[in-house]
Amino acid sequence: MANVEAAEVNKFAELAHQWWDMQGVFKPLHQLNPLRLDYIDSRAHLAGKQVLDVGCGGGILSESMAQRGAQVSGIDLAEKSLQVAQLHALEAGVALEYRNVAVEILAQEKPQAFDVVTCMEMLEHVPDPASVVRACAALVKPGGHVFFSTLNRNAKAYLMAVVGAEYVLNLLPKGTHDYSKFIKPSELAAWMRQSGLELQHQTGVTYHPFSKQYALTLDTSVNYMLHAIKEA
Repeated sequence: MANVEAAEVNKFAELAHQWWDMQGVFKPLHQLNPLRLDYIDSRAHLAGKQVLDVGCGGGILSESMAQRGAQVSGIDLAEKSLQVAQLHALEAGVALEYRNVAVEILAQEKPQAFDVVTCMEMLEHVPDPASVVRACAALVKPGGHVFFSTLNRNAKAYLMAVVGAEYVLNLLPKGTHDYSKFIKPSELAAWMRQSGLELQHQTGVTYHPFSKQYALTLDTSVNYMLHAIKEA
């Protein structure tokens, strides 16, 4: 059985036409993208690398990594999102590949094929996030880099990421996140270790509602990113 929930895929499919609307529902991802791009590039040096973006959606991160000189492949299970991503890349003149394939299937097809694997804001939307972590580990070369970002599971994260972001600030559509699927850093780190990934660094990500900007922080209680290297 595929590691996917139809309701999650359909939810993003219905919003697919808005992926590149800088003032639409994906505005937070556009605002966040420069921060996460710089974080990934500073630690993995993207230029010339073979990169896989898991759960790429409309291609916001994928395109920006390709513009940094990486050879990028993006995968997603929402066909409409991929169609939007492909069209935008064509219009922007950015060369990269998109595929409608599950990460677990790709891991069987192309083990150890990538220098860098990114999986951002995706783990909290699948039934079995540990399976995604294992697949990402299988896809990266020994010594290669893997990046995850997701949401912590605690009262503060619920108040900030669900109540605040979806109902108070209206940063995200209501129902974007299911709090029960949020993941503690310790849980994610354990899945990484079990998959042969060695944690290198973790950072929190915070949003300042008055400046409307994102920033890295030592506080991982809400949004956070982890960087790992696959054991040689």
